[in-house]
Amino acid sequence: MRKNKGFILGITLGLILVLLIGGSVYMFDVSLKSKVTSTDEADSYAYLFEHPHMENWIDSLRSCNALRDTFITAADGARLHALYIRSAQDSPNTALIVHGYTDNAIRMLMIGHLYNRELGYNVLLPDLRAHGKSDGKYIRMGWKDRLDVIRWIDVAKNMYGDTTRMVIHGISMGAATTMMTSGENLPDNIKCFVEDCGYTSVWDEFAYKLKAEYGLPAFPLLYTTSLYCRIKEGWSFKEASALKQVQKCNLPMFFIHGDKDTYVPTWMVYDVYEAKQGDKELWVVPGVEHAVAYWDFTDEYVERTKEFVGRYIN
Repeated sequence: MRKNKGFILGITLGLILVLLIGGSVYMFDVSLKSKVTSTDEADSYAYLFEHPHMENWIDSLRSCNALRDTFITAADGARLHALYIRSAQDSPNTALIVHGYTDNAIRMLMIGHLYNRELGYNVLLPDLRAHGKSDGKYIRMGWKDRLDVIRWIDVAKNMYGDTTRMVIHGISMGAATTMMTSGENLPDNIKCFVEDCGYTSVWDEFAYKLKAEYGLPAFPLLYTTSLYCRIKEGWSFKEASALKQVQKCNLPMFFIHGDKDTYVPTWMVYDVYEAKQGDKELWVVPGVEHAVAYWDFTDEYVERTKEFVGRYIN
């Protein structure tokens, strides 16, 4: 009888282990495996061309070859891509603009328009790994991307001059990347940051999505998936914390978030804002869902960003 109970217990534990391993691999792949199926730019431009002022501006850039590509090779051999636009007149200022989850550099050109057309800045728009034309099999959720952003800062200096004054502006995962970058030892060129609807940490975001979309608690699946990510990619969900990085940031930061955001819940912006010491500003945009504050309140978005960034970069 005891042997039977032990056998049944062993089989049960084995099945649970198999389910956890399978569930972890599935969650990892669903969340982090690259979603890039093509580098065809047509769909990305179509998204922007729904807005006439964007279509006219992009067409004018393309007609005079002002919207250009650049590639670099990372230390691990990965080939990374970015778009760049020089200011029409020589400018001492540069915006490094970071896109969101499964997006790409092209789909951030509305922020490029803000800085290049409205403010006269040079701009650099990288494709993060596993996005756009950059190499990568797995999405890094901003954590290891922060190291690539530091490399892109050096690229911007080489392009636009060692003394160029820079703002880093990101949306969604790009905003989390911006905050994660902000806690690093950065060159004096970086003057301020703008983060638009970034999450507190990868752990918090995945725990929220796991509950909201599947009705599952964090334990045990999120723990085992994070461990699998540590083994496979060298980082864990809890260490990938924008909140902890912002606590170390000593440069000004503008926080933007929609109060109807159910993708990255609005409570997260209050936590990162509270964690940030020193100069900061918060704009919780009424009635706005995830990552559409620019489109829903274009004029106010431009004016608030212009005022904040201009306060520190000039």
